[in-house]
Amino acid sequence: MIRTIAVDDEPLALQLVTGYIKRTPGLELAGSFDNPQEALEFVINEKVDLVFIDIQMPDLTGIEFTRALTGGPKVVFTTAYEKYALEGFKLDVVDYLLKPFSYDEFLKAVGKAAKLLKIEQGEPEKVESNNEFLFLKSDYKIRRINFNDILYIEGLKDYVKVYTAGESKPVLSLVTMKLLEAKLPPAKFMRVHRSFIVNLERIETIERSRIVFGKTYIPVSEQYKDKFQEFLDKNFL
Repeated sequence: MIRTIAVDDEPLALQLVTGYIKRTPGLELAGSFDNPQEALEFVINEKVDLVFIDIQMPDLTGIEFTRALTGGPKVVFTTAYEKYALEGFKLDVVDYLLKPFSYDEFLKAVGKAAKLLKIEQGEPEKVESNNEFLFLKSDYKIRRINFNDILYIEGLKDYVKVYTAGESKPVLSLVTMKLLEAKLPPAKFMRVHRSFIVNLERIETIERSRIVFGKTYIPVSEQYKDKFQEFLDKNFL
């Protein structure tokens, strides 16, 4: 788990970031602070891997906070002002999020931080699996995902969304598409697009080079078209 804190003197902004942290698998909310000095003291005394911090705050700015860190956590600036971007670059922060930012933008920043932390800590990504199921970390839990239940998988850089039968929401997990693909049975699953893997046994409708799952249309890209056509030819009557 990536121990994370949020620092912002604006209550609504702080609430937004803490909410994003809580809903993101792989992140642990270690604390939220409206006072940057208290946050700095916490970082000095506790293990913190990642900090989301506003820049313009009284007494101690986000820039001053970051300068005070020595070999500490990764930092992501959250601000309403573009003018501090150069300063953030000089401080080697992970990312620079302009308010108001979306959850997708937040996830991209987390992905960048996760990569850097894994490189520094020498921790390889891990997913346990066998021929019938695998385990994925999601929402503070370890979820068992049966291969037969998977409809398709969508890749989002360092995250994946696993869509399963009977579930209204996908399982979101901090793991790369490449690693997950290597754990899937190749006879059952196929990469049909840079961002999509499908369960071949769950395909019921194909329309204009698109695989249809309910209201979702998954494109078959040129890179994977020949391989997918080979599958179709073997099973075509």
